[in-house]
Amino acid sequence: QVQLVESGGGSVQAGGSLRLSCVASGYRFSSYSMSWFRQAPGKEREGVARIQSDGYTYYADSVAGRFTISRDNAKNTLYLEMNNLKPEDSARYYCATGYGAPGSITLTIGHSSWALGYWGQGTQVTVSS
Repeated sequence: QVQLVESGGGSVQAGGSLRLSCVASGYRFSSYSMSWFRQAPGKEREGVARIQSDGYTYYADSVAGRFTISRDNAKNTLYLEMNNLKPEDSARYYCATGYGAPGSITLTIGHSSWALGYWGQGTQVTVSS
């Protein structure tokens, strides 16, 4: 059974930092791309970052230079380091895997799109001004 469990969210002031983690289980983590997307109430889902199995990364323009996606295959864990947070970064953040794709969600970053397989329950990030 595939499980993705996010943690690390919280409330911070603008300019602060958070590190999100996502522990994956139930499939060969190292072989598949991993992604973060976010959704705020009343807003569309937004692709944030993606890391392929070879380590290649993609970032939304809105977070490039502030967020860093990484993975530790030995720990089956995905990370999102978020610095210089802004109020517009407030959302629920979800991690997702390409394993099991296509599911019902497509991740879009820039001009590229990928089908997602499974995703977690999310972790809330709130940034106050």
